[in-house]
Amino acid sequence: MAITTVYCWGPLSLLVLAGIFSFFYLLHHGLKGKEKGKTSSGLGSKKKLPPGPKGFPILGCLPMLGRFPHLTFHKWAKQYGHIMHMKLGHFPTVVVSSPEAAQLFLKTHDLVFASRPLTEAGRLISNNYKAMSLTPYGMYWRNIRKLCTLELLSSVKIDSFRPVREEEVGLLVGSLKEAAEAHEVVDLTTKVGAFSRDMTNRIVMGKKYMEESLREGGFNFKEVNEEIMYLAGAFNIAEFIPWTRDLDLQGLGRRMRAANHTFNVFLERIIDEHAESKDEKHQKDFVDYMLSLMGSNDYEFQFDRSNMKAILLEMVVAATDTTFTTMEWTLSELIKNPSAMKKAQQELETMVGKERMVDESDLVKLDYLDMVIKESMRLHPPAPLLLPHESMEDCTVCGFHIPKGSRVLINAWAIGRDPDAWPNPDEFSPERFIGTKVDVRGRDFQLVPFGSGRRGCPGMQLGLTVVKFGVAQLIHCFDWELPNGMSPADLDMTDKASLVMPRAHHLLAVPTYRLRDP
Repeated sequence: MAITTVYCWGPLSLLVLAGIFSFFYLLHHGLKGKEKGKTSSGLGSKKKLPPGPKGFPILGCLPMLGRFPHLTFHKWAKQYGHIMHMKLGHFPTVVVSSPEAAQLFLKTHDLVFASRPLTEAGRLISNNYKAMSLTPYGMYWRNIRKLCTLELLSSVKIDSFRPVREEEVGLLVGSLKEAAEAHEVVDLTTKVGAFSRDMTNRIVMGKKYMEESLREGGFNFKEVNEEIMYLAGAFNIAEFIPWTRDLDLQGLGRRMRAANHTFNVFLERIIDEHAESKDEKHQKDFVDYMLSLMGSNDYEFQFDRSNMKAILLEMVVAATDTTFTTMEWTLSELIKNPSAMKKAQQELETMVGKERMVDESDLVKLDYLDMVIKESMRLHPPAPLLLPHESMEDCTVCGFHIPKGSRVLINAWAIGRDPDAWPNPDEFSPERFIGTKVDVRGRDFQLVPFGSGRRGCPGMQLGLTVVKFGVAQLIHCFDWELPNGMSPADLDMTDKASLVMPRAHHLLAVPTYRLRDP
């Protein structure tokens, strides 16, 4: 459950406006400071930077990225190499596009690149860097990571929510069974999205929150979730040309504050409900666990409601979208590749049988399904560029000088399609994992959808469990056909530009129930 920074380019007028402001800024401050900055940063020295595109004055390569920066970086890597240097606005940026290079940044020099850049999303959405994913490296981040790993996302805690997962999957199957009996076309994107949202809400906050639950400011829960994901991923001039921050040229700062306020008001109500609850028998959720930690001396920082709300917001938004997106793409690939669907269903028939639904305990026996999930995440990592890293000191990697303060982007999408690591990389072929131990857990750098090292995703185990369980149930209980006689080969697999990249168009299919009910 990892998220990424996506540099979505805005209207041309926005670029012109930024250029004009930048021009007058240079006239006002003069060019001497710029030359001095080059020398002091080492960029004007003899140290060898990685090769890369030159870009434009002030804006750097930002205008060249297009709607899908990971694709642009992939194309540039063929020209400049798998470690590239460029300027994005004011900031030196290194883009990493091969397994070997990723290992150097995420393992060999992991500590040097363990920090995060200061972003507007971290400041305005995460209560001034109080969540975990966007927080720079330091004592606070280490404590938050420890809290989330040991108190919220441990194997014991994940297992305790098994009844919730089973109930929500059962409800999803029940609704789809009704659609199958009526021979209806199902919007799987909507169904899977609601399943992911409802289950995440129950695990994190104890119950579902329907569309009307977040009506402050005109938002409902789904809308505010999507707004935060959009804002966190949208191109923001203030992100790359910091002196424009107070101008808020695009209005993104105002929208971030509004979304953060809406969610904070909602979370205050949730925390109050939990604090006042006298029900000792209910299933403890993440809010309960965090309330029990307030006032304790287990961590080297004051854990208060502001911290709680930042962590809760991050978990709700990130977990919902990454889980949903991974399930959606996996189901899409199976429907588009009927031979893989048939093999996965045959394995389920052998290991589970057609007399019952899948149980979570069955998942460890489903080797082919495991390969299907890995292959789907190879082709469709939820966050194509992961989250940006930042170097905390000067470092030499592969003979290249990486200056302190450089942003580092790991192009997980390009790594998953590296022909040197993956024969026929554009094909969906789960069989490529037969006889290998390559996994998605950050030990094998040719497949890093969750990142790796200190900043790897701590919610990985929970995310994988939900995805495998959900996909297994849907393909075991149902056969799927595309509507209106559409051929699987004609299924549109276009991405949507977003923080977490779902399908551009909803996945529509007709289910047929395939189990033998007792």
